[in-house]
Amino acid sequence: MSATDLSDHGHDIRERFGFWRRSYAMVVKEFIQLRRDRVSFAMIVMIPVMQLLLFGYAINTTPHNLPSAVLLQEDSDLARSVLKALENTAYFRFTREVHDVDEFDNLLKSGKVLFGVEIPRGFERAVRRGDKPALLVAADATDPVAASAALGSLGMVVQTALQHDLYIGDPPEMPFEIRAHARYNPAASSRLNIVPGLVGTILTMTMLIFTALSVTREVERGTMESLLSMPIKPVEVMFGKIIPYVLVGFIQAFLILSIGVLLFGVPVLGSLTLLALLSTLFITTNLAIGYTFSTIVQNQLQAMQMSMMFFLPSILLSGFMFPFAGMPVWAQYLGEGLPLTHYVRIVRAIMLKGATVQNLQYDTLALAALMLVAMVIAVTRFRRTLD
Repeated sequence: MSATDLSDHGHDIRERFGFWRRSYAMVVKEFIQLRRDRVSFAMIVMIPVMQLLLFGYAINTTPHNLPSAVLLQEDSDLARSVLKALENTAYFRFTREVHDVDEFDNLLKSGKVLFGVEIPRGFERAVRRGDKPALLVAADATDPVAASAALGSLGMVVQTALQHDLYIGDPPEMPFEIRAHARYNPAASSRLNIVPGLVGTILTMTMLIFTALSVTREVERGTMESLLSMPIKPVEVMFGKIIPYVLVGFIQAFLILSIGVLLFGVPVLGSLTLLALLSTLFITTNLAIGYTFSTIVQNQLQAMQMSMMFFLPSILLSGFMFPFAGMPVWAQYLGEGLPLTHYVRIVRAIMLKGATVQNLQYDTLALAALMLVAMVIAVTRFRRTLD
């Protein structure tokens, strides 16, 4: 082998070793950078863990023990047997006893209960006389998934209720009937449930991202120095960045609702003014949370990642995709701390039930409290000087 060939062979070997050495150096560099980027590392670990825990423990497409109210106009052995038979189906859990029809309707409109059972006066006497009275079960069918399984279980209630009260064996015919009334969405149309919830879901995603990127964009572009040199207070910076996006969010909400009404036939039974006011409150709450994220992270990538970390549990635990009442208690507590949970209830109640502000007091106050907490944190964390 000539000297030239040996030289070329040695050069090839050095090139191959150089390739792997440089590649190894890049791999080490990326791991070091990933270790320093704590938000990205947390995303790698937390997203699969969060999805597994939420889908494994919190999500239930066949919910049980749903909150129910009873209008008991007579306290008899047969009435108690009927209520016990309803509870034995594992779908109904009686949490309220009301005294008139108005209270009955208000609980359903506000979403505090999903079912209402009315046992009329003279019910047991009418059964024993063979008059075949009717027992009313009213269901909040704005969430068809939660209502359908429970209503489908009513057929066995009559048999179970009478087993120990009137008959030893099977009765020749049913001595009373159960009239199930699916309110607000009698056809169990999924679009009546999904379209109002989409308003909140889309607004959550866009509003979080808009404002989460606002402060970090200023820092990366170098314009934050000019902003900080001005005689402006942190709260003024926050309002200056939030208010334009309130208008953007309002336009988005109007667009989604218009498409829902015109193309999908979703009704708006309540006050449009109330819906607009509470939508503005919800938009402002999400903007304040997004602004808080922008004061925590260091760059736009981290801002996007943190927004997605917040958006994932919001869409899963809010009751938009899965019945809220069917989740375990710990998941419901987490869901109550998410703005989307309260807004989904609000928009469905106004559009499908014609609910008023009196029916929505709890969710309105919860949204206002979340907005104030986010604003206080954002103003407190705002950096008056660049790091």
